[in-house]
Amino acid sequence: MHILSFSGKYRMSSPRTTPSTTGALLTHGLTLLVFFAASSAPTPLYRVYQQTWHFSATWLTAVFAMYAIALLAALLTGARLSDHLGRRPVIGMAIALELLSMLLFIIAGSAPALLLARAVQGAATGLAASTLGAALMDTDPRRGPDLNSIAPLVGLAAGALGSTALAQLAPAPLSLVYAVMGLLLILCAVLTWRTPETVVRRPGVLASLRPRVSVPPSARAALLAVSPLNIALWMLGAFYLSLMPTLIAQASHSSSLWLGGASVALLTLSGAAAVWLAMKRHALHALLAGATLLAAGTACIRWAAVHGSTTGLLTGSVLAGAGFGSSFLGSLRTVLPLAAPHERSHLMGVFYIESYLSFSAPAIALGFVVQHEGLIAAVNLYSATILVLTTAAIGWIVLQRRHVRAPSPG
Repeated sequence: MHILSFSGKYRMSSPRTTPSTTGALLTHGLTLLVFFAASSAPTPLYRVYQQTWHFSATWLTAVFAMYAIALLAALLTGARLSDHLGRRPVIGMAIALELLSMLLFIIAGSAPALLLARAVQGAATGLAASTLGAALMDTDPRRGPDLNSIAPLVGLAAGALGSTALAQLAPAPLSLVYAVMGLLLILCAVLTWRTPETVVRRPGVLASLRPRVSVPPSARAALLAVSPLNIALWMLGAFYLSLMPTLIAQASHSSSLWLGGASVALLTLSGAAAVWLAMKRHALHALLAGATLLAAGTACIRWAAVHGSTTGLLTGSVLAGAGFGSSFLGSLRTVLPLAAPHERSHLMGVFYIESYLSFSAPAIALGFVVQHEGLIAAVNLYSATILVLTTAAIGWIVLQRRHVRAPSPG
């Protein structure tokens, strides 16, 4: 049971596993999974949108980047909101916004309308990511980082595969997936309202909306230690959720949506498997293993893109995905436990701000390179940047290993 104080902050007793705790943990994990499934659902459909509405690769990456930009704006303004209003009300607000975005996707009829839907979705996801991350840590500080790592990856895979399956096998490919996501979001809203609140309301709601980027002093060195690797892995994620389906279609000379959805699913499912395997490992070991696998997978993707190898692209997806999952878990395990309970949502916000800046800005640049130099030249430049960052990150993590000392669980 949580013990709450009225001193402007809150504290928690030592976590105990109870039916209430387990139920809340599963509910918040499921909600996070659904949000990320919704975020990847448009990815396999981008080629359909392009063929239907005839817009360029620059427009495509702009639509993708708008999601990340809106997400960043939500993090900057809303990361601390749940510290004042409570976790459940802010999760409810995020679900309402996400439902609005699903409706906008369904009625979209042009690239600008698609951009608007992605912007609303980004704002909803940004609000949800920091709040659900904090709620998971409130509920169980030991298992919270694990679910914070694995739920987004499983969600991204489920969204990509589910969207692909519905587009290939069911009617109304550009609307049915969003209707299904809407029903899941309504279920999450009902379940969330049955979970215990972990934060006492306190004044300062309007002040909390002022953008402010800061990291608790206790977590600054650790965040700096993992930043180069975190930037590299989110750059890779941006490529997969924007242009990987186009690349694999070009390599395979196939018009099927299955390969594009499969490449995203392989990346994220292997990432989830890596998280599962790394749960008992020290954060330093998870980071180093993740960086090595990320470099190997990126090199494989670079080679496969040049040689038009579909097998190589899928193999690289598995390797890079394992690196993504292990690196992401190691980063969360290193940083999040260092924050006090009342600092968690803000620290989660800063962590995601760094992540989504790495997710959005390079993707916009990638779109311009594709437009002017071609897809393969863009992949070569982009993958080379990730390789340089990842190689540098390995040395940096070793040098900063004294800050990467979070104990392994259990």
